[in-house]
Amino acid sequence: MKKFIAVAGNIGVGKSTLVHLLCEKMGWEPFYEPVTENPYIADFYKDMNAWSFHSQVFFLTHRLRIHQRILAFPGSVIQDRSIYEDAEVFAHNLYLQGNLNERDYETYRALYLTVADFIPPPDLVIYLRAASNTLQKRINLRDRDYERKIPTEYLDQLNQLYEQWINNFTLCPVLTVPADDLDYVAHPRHCDLILAKVQEKLTGKDEVIFSAEEVNMATD
Repeated sequence: MKKFIAVAGNIGVGKSTLVHLLCEKMGWEPFYEPVTENPYIADFYKDMNAWSFHSQVFFLTHRLRIHQRILAFPGSVIQDRSIYEDAEVFAHNLYLQGNLNERDYETYRALYLTVADFIPPPDLVIYLRAASNTLQKRINLRDRDYERKIPTEYLDQLNQLYEQWINNFTLCPVLTVPADDLDYVAHPRHCDLILAKVQEKLTGKDEVIFSAEEVNMATD
């Protein structure tokens, strides 16, 4: 039976690497973040207040197309970042920073919620959680030009919004992975640990473990 997993998490947390490794191990198809150039991006960086709405609508539209391709694909897939994060984290952050005015944000939000109502959710979201200092180290290691000046405060804000989003996300099961101490490339067994948990979640196998103290309290 076809399965659809989305890997979510902040910039630099290791989403693409995990998608690649899991797909190799499971024989599934990876769907990475869109690489199409945003036609509004140059204007956006010159004047965020004027162009945030246009830019976010473009990203939402492009992400929806990727979601449609995933649904049409005959086999099981893993997606690098979901359609939900664009709205719940990045667009929300633009609004909080004052770069997306209330009228535009409400219009964008209504569009997103309408789209979200019509698309089937993933079978599982893997949420990679890491502290801002970890993210900053990994961003520095991959040394991408456009990421070099990302401030730690920005990553902190995104982390807060990610936590808020994932705590309220109920469309499918969520597997939260503490990613600060994981290195899938240097330590392949780290990926195997995640894979085992993924398979348990997808097959509905869950083991409840109680401490001796809890058992004793429940029998009093």
